[in-house]
Amino acid sequence: MHFDPQSLSQSWPAPSNPRPVVTFGAGSIVRDAHYPAYRKSGIPIAGLYDPDFAKAQALAAEWGVAAYRTVEEAASVSGAIFDLATPPAFHAEVLKALPDGACALIQKPMGKDLAGATEILKICREKRLVGAVNFQLRFAPMMLALKDAIAKGWLGEVVDFDAWLALDTPWNLWAFVASEPRVEIALHSIHYLDLIRQLLGDPSGVHAKTLGHPTHKIAQTRTSAILDYGDHVRCNLSINHDHRFGRRHQACEFRVCGTEGAAYLKLGVNLDYPRGEPDILEIHPRGGGDWVAVPLKGGWFPDAFVGRMANLQRFAAGEDTELVSSVEDAWKTMALVEAAYASSAAPATAIAGMP
Repeated sequence: MHFDPQSLSQSWPAPSNPRPVVTFGAGSIVRDAHYPAYRKSGIPIAGLYDPDFAKAQALAAEWGVAAYRTVEEAASVSGAIFDLATPPAFHAEVLKALPDGACALIQKPMGKDLAGATEILKICREKRLVGAVNFQLRFAPMMLALKDAIAKGWLGEVVDFDAWLALDTPWNLWAFVASEPRVEIALHSIHYLDLIRQLLGDPSGVHAKTLGHPTHKIAQTRTSAILDYGDHVRCNLSINHDHRFGRRHQACEFRVCGTEGAAYLKLGVNLDYPRGEPDILEIHPRGGGDWVAVPLKGGWFPDAFVGRMANLQRFAAGEDTELVSSVEDAWKTMALVEAAYASSAAPATAIAGMP
């Protein structure tokens, strides 16, 4: 089998006639990822709403777009794709204000918990919204290439997935996090759980422990988790956002091993976020040889946001037959997140004492 790293798919086709985007929220994710992605890909930005109108005006002026004073004004923009870059507690309120049949991209997580996700799912069904959740890691160039390599059989059958993170994450960039009861899995590792679902399917269960750190009051910043795929596939996540001892031994990487090949990935944006480092994908292909670096055409930020919005726009126009991470599918990722928190709260298997 010939291995050609240049042949791997790394991008999503652009919509033929992109519709304007109206954003709810004016936080750092909009400035650092959404708007750079849309501008780069030629997707027009109509304007944005934020409850802090001065904040909305400042970002709108920076990008040359409109700033709306109310949710209703923003929701009334004709023909728009609505981009909810809002904290999870506000998703339902915004979705209720959108016109029936509208298209919406909802920031992850899909609500604060599974009950919130279920409410959002019901709203989208009742209002016939074309809703997708912004699990944009699926669209990162390295992840599209990995998925393509697996589909081409270059790894054989995937039997091992390891995620290892040792980071110093600047949680202060997201002020709302300080009061959230669920942080690490719900707001960060949810990306990895969602990606694993796409690559390996739905696990039958999860063992997890998530906790905070004695040096701060954020609810959780460290997680260990095992996803149960039976006796054939091993899937493990080790996440530590409190590794504050310099860059040298920090890490943000995946190791994906198959029966005949393997892949190594570095998720560079999380190292020195938001400036980040370049992503890396290397493949040890079926048939032997050495590790081969795949030349990547972009990074998770902002390029994954290009593909995420492109798929929604193309699906709305009938150009794509599948809406990736639809609210129906994203609900299953939220169910996995809920199970992880339930596992963390449950007692561990007790160890027998000395006889």
